[in-house]
Amino acid sequence: MLTTRRHLWRQLGLSLALAACCTLPAQPALAAEKSLRIGTLVPKNSLYHRQLMEVGEAWRASQGGSGKFLVYPDGSQGGEAEMARRMRIGQLQGALLSVVGLQEIEPSIAALQSLPLAFRSWEEIDHVREKMRPAMEKRFLDKGFVVLAWGDAGWVRFFSKEPAFRPDDYKKMKFFAWGGETAQQEIMKSLGYTPVPLETTDILPSIQTGMINVVPATPYFALASQVYNAAPNMLDINWAPIVGALVLTRKAWDELTPEAQAQVRTASEKAGTQMRAKARQEVDEAVEAMKKRGLVVNRPNAAQMREWQDLAERLYPRIRGTMVPAETFDEVFAHLKAYRAANPGGGR
Repeated sequence: MLTTRRHLWRQLGLSLALAACCTLPAQPALAAEKSLRIGTLVPKNSLYHRQLMEVGEAWRASQGGSGKFLVYPDGSQGGEAEMARRMRIGQLQGALLSVVGLQEIEPSIAALQSLPLAFRSWEEIDHVREKMRPAMEKRFLDKGFVVLAWGDAGWVRFFSKEPAFRPDDYKKMKFFAWGGETAQQEIMKSLGYTPVPLETTDILPSIQTGMINVVPATPYFALASQVYNAAPNMLDINWAPIVGALVLTRKAWDELTPEAQAQVRTASEKAGTQMRAKARQEVDEAVEAMKKRGLVVNRPNAAQMREWQDLAERLYPRIRGTMVPAETFDEVFAHLKAYRAANPGGGR
């Protein structure tokens, strides 16, 4: 259940396009000032892809119009961990990643996505992200990456074959689990849930054949991938946000002139703002679109919501110091406490 919070911005919309994987031939990076390659899981021609292309136009303009900017969408360069590896060896110069890929670079980023039911609103997410942003970006820079833009892709909901309202209802079901997230899988098993480790491309056929019964996903991903057709019940809780960022290798960044850096950063900040705004709008739009096609929205009552909150509270001690560094975990909740004290009534 925890699993997908972290894997699911591989949507950044999250449409996690279920595309076959093609590979970029191993070769040394071409002159970074003339060629920039960006990898992502987002679908071709989606809002997120279009925003990346606008960043590319700013980069090309900074090169006098002669630069070659290439975006590889649909996961064509592999999963997010693979894209992080490709950036390190120079096959890619940048990537639009969710926390799943970003934590391959800097583990503390997991604090923005791996805390179930911690955030009550987008305003809380924005507040915590901005408070943590300078230090977080410094950590990425120290590891050789520049964060150009921050985005998000909606709230994770649970899409299942059968109706479910309570945490215990899901114990008889089999969850999609991202293959590399072994720590989350162990936590799930210890709580009585059944994770089934799979790759992204296996989600749709697995839910269709019954290999899995539940897919934690954003509504946009469920709509775009058609997962909701095989799992037509959605639990209406905001389990966790999908958070991500556009990163560039420091090598590629340092090869830009100061003027070019300013142009690219301005375009990237604009793209991040557009991505966040559209993703939040798409949550409700996607749900309405799926309801017209047969989606059933299951809303927990007050007692059932307390059970979900109790589950989250039991998870926090397991997450702190393992999935999320203890210091960062504590910082998130300190910022939330301060925000709620200053904004009473601004919760759910």
